[in-house]
Amino acid sequence: MIILGIDPGYAIVGWGVIEYKGTSHRPVAFGAITTEAHTDFNQRLEQIYNDTVELIGHAKPDAMSIEKLYFNTNTTTAIQVAQARGVILLAAQQARIPVYEYTPLQVKTAVTGYGRALKPQVMEMTRRLLHLKEVPKPDDTADALAIAITHTQAAGTNLRDTMMKRGIK
Repeated sequence: MIILGIDPGYAIVGWGVIEYKGTSHRPVAFGAITTEAHTDFNQRLEQIYNDTVELIGHAKPDAMSIEKLYFNTNTTTAIQVAQARGVILLAAQQARIPVYEYTPLQVKTAVTGYGRALKPQVMEMTRRLLHLKEVPKPDDTADALAIAITHTQAAGTNLRDTMMKRGIK
């Protein structure tokens, strides 16, 4: 099964594509969609959408896993991230890719086994699970890979059902 993990943002959208077979994960590709800070926000959204469509076309994922939006203190930033997330979800919907959402707590638990793990711990376990020489940069890319791994750990029956329907074992 090919899974596209997304760490949404509007300046940087981390992405990671992994292949999951049985109990093993293999990195396929990873990187980031970046937009320029002083560009019109609508143009930034258009770039994120177009790049996501292109990424989906190349990766041909069976599923997309994306981090759920959570509000911290800066609601303006949260609203902008939500808008970027919306165009990413639209790209997945148009490609008919099932989307699974995970909270930061779920990602930490799935990757490290501990819901209060620190970011460096999550990044190091992601590196280890994917047998990478170093943690991918920027951090958003490593986060996206962790989100993809989370789908393999947390989806449970949904993942098995999808794999069975597609004849993947």
